[in-house]
Formats: sequence, C-alpha cells, structure tokens
Amino acid sequence: MKGQRGRLLVGALLAVALLALFFRGIDWHALGQALRGANPVFLAGLVLVTVAVYSVRAWRWGDLLAPLGRVGYADLFSATMVGFASGLLVPRAGELLRPWLVSRRHPIPTSAGFATIILERLIDLITVLVLFALYLFVLPPPAQQVEGPLVLDRWGVRLTAMALLKLGGGVFFVGAVALLVFLAALHANASGVIGWIERRLVRAPRWLAEPLGRILHAFSAGLAVLRAPAPHLAKIGLQSLAIWLLIALGFHLNHLAFHIDLPFHATFLLIAFLVVGVAIPTPGTVGGFHAFYLIALSEVYGVDRATAAAAGIAAHALTNLPILVFGLALLGREGLSLGRVAEVTRDEQKLQEVRP
Repeated sequence: MKGQRGRLLVGALLAVALLALFFRGIDWHALGQALRGANPVFLAGLVLVTVAVYSVRAWRWGDLLAPLGRVGYADLFSATMVGFASGLLVPRAGELLRPWLVSRRHPIPTSAGFATIILERLIDLITVLVLFALYLFVLPPPAQQVEGPLVLDRWGVRLTAMALLKLGGGVFFVGAVALLVFLAALHANASGVIGWIERRLVRAPRWLAEPLGRILHAFSAGLAVLRAPAPHLAKIGLQSLAIWLLIALGFHLNHLAFHIDLPFHATFLLIAFLVVGVAIPTPGTVGGFHAFYLIALSEVYGVDRATAAAAGIAAHALTNLPILVFGLALLGREGLSLGRVAEVTRDEQKLQEVRP
C-alpha cells in the first residue's frame, strides 16, 4: 500500500510540474476567449468519436481473446469501459482489472487475459508508428509546419528540430519492424524463443531477470492469437487502424472546434507526441497530455499558445470524461465499487509479481 501511495504522490508531483509548464506564459484572457469561442457541434463530435474508439477497442479485444474463449460483446464493452475508467482513477487498474472482469464470467485465466492486454499495447504502438512514418516520409508536410530551431550543429552535422524528429521517427519505425520480426518468431516457435531468452536471463541480475521472466511467461500464455489464421490477424490489424484513425478524427474535430486550420494527417504527428505524454505516470494522464499537446500545436505548427492550450484542455476532458461516465455507470453491472477496484488491482498486482 505504501508503494502505491508513493507512486500516487510522485505522479501528482509530476502532474503539477507539467501543468506549470503548460500554463507558463499563457494569456489567460485569450485562453478564456478560445474556450468560449469553441464550436460545440465539433466538440460533441469528439465525444461521439471517443465512444466509438472504445467500442472498437472492445470489439478488437474480443478477437484477441477469441483463441482462448469466446466472450460476448456486452461483457467486453463493460470490462473495457470499467477498466479504462478505473485506470484514470487508480494507477494500473485498467490493465489488471479488464482480464479479471472477463475471467469471472468466462473460463479464461487472468494471466492469459493479461497477456492479451500486453499484445494489445504492442499492436497499438506499431499502428501509431506506421501512421507516424506515413506523416514523416510519405504524406506532404502541412503548410503550417515549421522546421523549428537548429538543435544540433556539431561534428559537421546540422539538424533542425523537425530533422531530429524525422530521425527519431525512422529509428522507432525500425524498432517497430524488429518487434514485428520478434512476434513472427514467437508465432512460429513460441516455446523455443522464450526458452532461448530465459537461458540468457539466467546470467542477468536478479532484479532484471525475475521481472522479465514473469513478463515472458504471462505473455506466452496469451500468444494463441498469433497462431490464428491470416484473415483473423488481418481483421485485428484493420481494427487497430480503425481505432487510431478514429482517434485522429476526434483530434481533427477538436481542431475544427477551435478554428485551427490543419489538415487531417497533422493529427498523426500529434498522436505520436501524445503517446509520449500519456506514458508519463500521472493520475488521469493530467499534465503529460496537456504539455505535449501544446508542444505539438504551438512549436511544430505555430498555433497561438492560448488557442493550442484551450484545444489541449478540451481534448483531454472530452476524451476522458465520457469513458469515466460510462465506466462509473457500469460499475454496478460488474458489482464493484471504487474501493473494490483498488483492492482488486492491489491483489492482482501481487499475483503478477509472484506468478512464475
């Protein structure tokens, strides 16, 4: 419990620091004007798209779980909404609570369900990197994009902020390809690959070997979907693409609401920024989301800081509040309270730590 409280405290301090960065130098009067002048029709569209995103997430999760057992859509939707809503309130609750909720009604071990959550995250990362690479190397850059200041001028190398971003995008894309190769190897010979890795972990420090070993065992339990027929895997890939294009549509509608003139594919870069921002462990992704939204719009596209800040505040609220409302409403269906959610999360986290 003390560890959880410590993480909450650190997360809260990070959120405060990032919010201070977000609001630094903001014209409060202009911020208020931007918020009041937002088009409510487009903001309502963002809310509807957000609900659609999580509806497709539930559908895709059912296909990830399919080789382990068939789960009805109502149970998938409820577990998805309750899980993601709980994750906004209790750290790590979502990734641990969702498989636990499914395991109560279906004969799917929690550890195997947890592995599908890990796989889900990997698929999301690969999809985001593909869209990011399309933005950087295939699609025409938006007219509003600026090169940014010179960030490196040493050893005969001159790189602007955008050039550095492209370099980073290329590196991450190569990493995504390597990850796909690794998954393909697991698909072809899961026991052999895991055995090879575990033999190398024997010589690693205990603090590194034990957690990695647990992750590998949990992950291997949910790899059944990788042995699914090609059409099934293609369906999951298309679902993932649909999820992230819907997310992009939601941000585009948010830009239209604040009269920000950017093309649709500009959201691909914004999403890449936000993936980094929400990875910062703050309660409800507060601070990290806001700061990186502002950086992307104001530093890359030259949007007025007050307008960019208003758009970031609205995007965070309207992509989280609907899920929170749905999740809290469905707590009763699952027979849970927020106190019970925290208790289950703590118990499941202990099980993950001791599970061989």
